[in-house]
Amino acid sequence: MTGWPKCFTEEDEGKDYTPYFIIIALVSMLIFPFLSREILLLIFAGAGVYSYITNSNRNITNLIVSIVLLLLISITANHYSYSLPKYIIVSAIQISTIGFTSATIVRCGTKKDLQENTTNLPSSLALLIAGASSAFIAGSLYVYWTAAVSYELIFFIAVIGAITAALFESIPSSVDRLFSMTLGSAMAMWILAAFGYTVAPLHLLIAFIFALFLGYLAYRTNIADISAVLSATLMGVLIIVFSNFLWFVLLLTFFILGGIFTKYKYNYKLDLGIAQEKGGVRTYENVFSNSTAALVLAIACGIYPQHSNLITYAFLGTVATAAGDTLASEIGTTARQTPRMITNLKPTKTGTDGAVTSLGELASFGGALTIGILGAAFGFVDQIIPAILITCAGGWGGTNIDSLLGATFQKNGYLSNSGVNFVATATGALISGILYVLVL
Repeated sequence: MTGWPKCFTEEDEGKDYTPYFIIIALVSMLIFPFLSREILLLIFAGAGVYSYITNSNRNITNLIVSIVLLLLISITANHYSYSLPKYIIVSAIQISTIGFTSATIVRCGTKKDLQENTTNLPSSLALLIAGASSAFIAGSLYVYWTAAVSYELIFFIAVIGAITAALFESIPSSVDRLFSMTLGSAMAMWILAAFGYTVAPLHLLIAFIFALFLGYLAYRTNIADISAVLSATLMGVLIIVFSNFLWFVLLLTFFILGGIFTKYKYNYKLDLGIAQEKGGVRTYENVFSNSTAALVLAIACGIYPQHSNLITYAFLGTVATAAGDTLASEIGTTARQTPRMITNLKPTKTGTDGAVTSLGELASFGGALTIGILGAAFGFVDQIIPAILITCAGGWGGTNIDSLLGATFQKNGYLSNSGVNFVATATGALISGILYVLVL
């Protein structure tokens, strides 16, 4: 084909996969409402065998394999009284075909080096918009013919699925992007559909624009890369729709503090070999490891409003831990005093996992105190002084748990840095939650 941009023929020995993507998107949109899972499985399995035998484009093959796998999961789930609805599968197909094609077109027009085929912010936005739009159209057609669920739910999961797919595309991986995008977006949509939680489209759009805008600002100020922007957007949308804007703003405070204090005496930390990589730019790993506990609590607040007070205090504790740990690391390592291991208080080298200093402990408390004060200022709690104290206790306790895990489990290779961050932030939430039950 000669009418498509050159970048469509750079991969796979010049084969142009775009028309096949469009055919798959349109055909699946038309047949999914009317055919059973078993018939659809036979159709796509046959297409996959044909693609493999004829040595067709690998993007097409990987896409078909992911669709077949989703249909197998759906059929198996039905036998055990669960359900992976067909409207989720057809929506995922649209995101991975129309969305990915749109991203490639934009990437072709904005990239100078087509051989790298890496993502950029404009192409990710194209995938988001085109993927969400096509997924909503396909899902709506399914609902029109089957009356399976509400259009609001279709719109909600389409947006979340598109953000998830864009995130998977932005993460460097040995797994084919079409495979991970299709499965990843489908799993994210399935989880949300299982909750049965719906959001007004206008509320969802405002949340999406707000979260994406703040993520873009972080990107422009070199606080976050593209994967972090998309991770924060995904988390932001979910936190906002299940709780409110201020919960997300409070979580962003941690990232802002981290970005600012990463630059603090950066050259000094660089000389010691303990500075953050890439100038302190955060990636998706930083976002998920420090914010997953907060995301779970925000979703729980929307699903279990009767426990909102307990969940709110736990949320403050987990964000305080993330902020306290970041400030302890970025400020504490600049202390002129000799660090000591948290396990035995013996002197150790600066930057050692589990090393603490009095300056780091003070910085940790300051980060937790900032979150506590902001939480009170945002109206999260009624009893201001106890809330601030409980938040500080959770944040300071979680930060020291982080150091303890670093000196033991991380040092011995049982946990990665991301794993330590996740456990520590979950522990901070647990400490604040327990103190709320005992004190208030």
